[in-house]
Amino acid sequence: MIEFENFKTQAFFPTFVWVIDLKAETAAPLNEQIVRDLNALTAPRPKIRPGQNWQTEQNLHEFEEFAPLVAIFNEASEKVLNVLEVDYESFQITGCWANVNPKGAFHMPHSHPNNFLSGVYYAQAQQGADSISFHDPRTQLEIIAPGVKKDNIYNSTLQHLAIKPGRLVIFPAWFIHSVGANRSDQVRISVSFNIMFPSFVEVMSKPKWSGIPLRRK
Repeated sequence: MIEFENFKTQAFFPTFVWVIDLKAETAAPLNEQIVRDLNALTAPRPKIRPGQNWQTEQNLHEFEEFAPLVAIFNEASEKVLNVLEVDYESFQITGCWANVNPKGAFHMPHSHPNNFLSGVYYAQAQQGADSISFHDPRTQLEIIAPGVKKDNIYNSTLQHLAIKPGRLVIFPAWFIHSVGANRSDQVRISVSFNIMFPSFVEVMSKPKWSGIPLRRK
């Protein structure tokens, strides 16, 4: 057997995801408040077909009820930008909406165009509805795809990240992600958001889809 002086695996251009967990004493009352206010703001919800989910309009960040959550989003995003050492003057939330996933509901692979970072906070998630998946952005890997003996971080094209109530996940807005079907009998509730720098916000960054109208109290 040949002896090598050095043999190591080195990662170039990795894609980062940030996982932030709130302390239990902060998360518990916040999650109760999110669920309560969402129920009030979206009642009555329109009927949907099995496998579909409810999504609100994208202006939750403008509601006073969600100010504590928005403050968390802003502070966590600032920390991420500082880690990346991005040179910026300011940033702002360009869209913030709730996802209410009943049994069987899922989200197809997608990204959030015209934004720099995206995030999702979980207010209610239980076994059977407790993961988000990220898809390898390197499409050229499909050109040659031999079978593998065992999935690992070097050969997998799909990574599953465990989620739980009180967990915030932030990632590049271009990073394709999906959410598997809710296999539990309880709804999964999350709040998603995008951030961008002001010069882009005016013309490019708002979501291009519509959701359930929110009814102010």
